Amino acid sequence: MIFDIAPTSPTPIYRQIAEQLRRLVAGGQMRPGDDLPSVRAVALHHAINPMTVSKAYSLLEAEGLLERRRGMGMVIADSAPKSGLKQRRELLRPALEAAAQAARQLEISDNEAQALFQACLDDTPKGGNDDKSRS
Repeated sequence: MIFDIAPTSPTPIYRQIAEQLRRLVAGGQMRPGDDLPSVRAVALHHAINPMTVSKAYSLLEAEGLLERRRGMGMVIADSAPKSGLKQRRELLRPALEAAAQAARQLEISDNEAQALFQACLDDTPKGGNDDKSRS
C-alpha cells in the first residue's frame, strides 16, 4: 500500500495517512486482519520521518481501527467499526467543502465545478466494487 502524501499540504502528514486509512477501511478496500506496511517501509517510500508514520498508526490504534499483532506488525482491527453510507459521506465531506471553497475563491460556477468533479471521478481508477462506490 502506498499512501498519497502531499508534503506541501497544510494537513500534517500523519493526518493525511490516518485519514486515508480511515477512508480505505470505511470504503471496504481494507478489511479486518489486513496487514499494513511497516512504519519503516512507509517512511522510506515517502522519504518521511518514521515517527510521523508511527504517530498516524498510534492514533488509529487508540481509536480502535488498528491493532498491533506480535510478530506481524499493525493490522486492521477485527473490531474496526463498519461504516455505512452516512459515515462514508462524512469522511468525504471535508474534501468537498475544501473544493467548494476553492471553487468560490476562483469564481468557478457551480455547474463548472460539478463538471470538473465528474471529470475527476471519470479519470480516477475505481477501487473495489463499483456498486459500493456508487452507493
